[in-house]
Amino acid sequence: MSEFPGTQPPAAMVVPAFFVKQRITVMVNRYEILAANPDGTEGPLLAFAEQKRMKLKEEVVFFSDESRSRPVFSFKARQRLDVHAEHDALDEYGNPIGSFSKQFGVSLLRSTWNLSAPGLTAVGQERRPLLAILRRIWDFIPVVGDIWVPFIFHFDFVDTATGATVLVSERQKEVRDRYAVTVPDPRLDFRVAASMAVALDALQSR
Repeated sequence: MSEFPGTQPPAAMVVPAFFVKQRITVMVNRYEILAANPDGTEGPLLAFAEQKRMKLKEEVVFFSDESRSRPVFSFKARQRLDVHAEHDALDEYGNPIGSFSKQFGVSLLRSTWNLSAPGLTAVGQERRPLLAILRRIWDFIPVVGDIWVPFIFHFDFVDTATGATVLVSERQKEVRDRYAVTVPDPRLDFRVAASMAVALDALQSR
């Protein structure tokens, strides 16, 4: 009998904890994916992601390092500039390894995402409903909405079959976007988890 949730064996690439750090430039958003050491400090670079703006189909490519010479995985929207768009997580050869999409209607009040991987279907939501509403009110208040405030919001993803936690993304109290990500479910491939974690920042305002 499997020691893991469900019947699916562990993913090919399992990383139980990592950090996502954003870098902002004029035309490109970049993200560092860093391993988490046992003591909670930042470890080595696992991947370097790049999101080019103004593309008809949203796409983020993850590279093995900052030289961006070798793409190792990516995620890409199936539709053009669509808030309902399904995004595929792809391995380095372009083969699908998972997918995710935003539940548009529910997300008007509380951001909600669907996440799928082999043997696993999950739903993720902002942890604090009241904070989710406050963020939306802030954006619509004249003048006030133009003042940048680093709201500290977190996402929890749970298995739709069992209710068990599969992925948690917690925003850190820093000026630049930084997230601590934990993946307690070994069925969730690191590449899919990292794609979803970056999407929570890169696509959150979509």
